[in-house]
Amino acid sequence: MIEFKYDVQLLIEGNDLDEDVIFDYITNNLKGDSLLAVGDEELIKVHFHTNEPWEVLEYCSGLGEIYDIVIEDMDRQSRGLQG
Repeated sequence: MIEFKYDVQLLIEGNDLDEDVIFDYITNNLKGDSLLAVGDEELIKVHFHTNEPWEVLEYCSGLGEIYDIVIEDMDRQSRGLQG
């Protein structure tokens, strides 16, 4: 069984975004692994494995507009199913 079921990927568009602040917040406040938060002051790509994808969406939506949201069930994928 996979420890963290969901692969969450999204883009945040906003002003004065800081990838280090986003990375630190998610690391310290949300349960998961495989975190990437990369970009610049106007656009950040977030990738995170978690069991609570809604928490990632809630946090990121407070920073700016979120789009290109992908949430995949990695457990289903590992069994060869669409996820």
